[in-house]
Amino acid sequence: MLNTQNVILKMTAGRKDQFPKDGKVQIALSGRSNVGKSSLINTLLGRKSFARTSAQPGKTITINFYEVDKKLYLVDLPGYGYARRSADSRKVWAGLTNDYLEAGTMQTVFQLIDLKVGPTEDDYMMIDWLNANQVPYVVVATKADKLNTTTRNANYAALADHPLLNPPYANEKIRVIMFSAQTGMGKNDLLAILSENLK
Repeated sequence: MLNTQNVILKMTAGRKDQFPKDGKVQIALSGRSNVGKSSLINTLLGRKSFARTSAQPGKTITINFYEVDKKLYLVDLPGYGYARRSADSRKVWAGLTNDYLEAGTMQTVFQLIDLKVGPTEDDYMMIDWLNANQVPYVVVATKADKLNTTTRNANYAALADHPLLNPPYANEKIRVIMFSAQTGMGKNDLLAILSENLK
């Protein structure tokens, strides 16, 4: 059983030599800027503002490692796809994120996609990379409460049926979990996945 109340921000890493090397399970959260990674972390941990949302989306270029119950890390990767980011900061983002992904320390990736907006080109690129490297992942369709039931279900169906989410190496389609930080939709499913990764 995972005690999500026992949590600390273990490390804010701006360089690859700062990444934890203690062998704990790592669940990485990937997605575009403002997709709701901080809200997801806060919801899973039962906290209101433990993970802070940047006032300027895309500004932060660090990787936050939240240690949960001394058993696993929720790894908050910097958001991608922020249009106003300078060329230099995009280069820093790509370097740091690639260093983490290529280290191969994550057991699973939560790939966040805004259910209202749908997948962006950057989301497709990230999913292509996950598929090519056969990294286990689930898609978290965020902000599900922002849509009426008909639109929500239609957008969910279109996302779940996307051919990218049926990679040839997988035995079944990639799971897509609707999530809302406002209502708690999907929270228990995601907590179950965290626990499954500890086995």
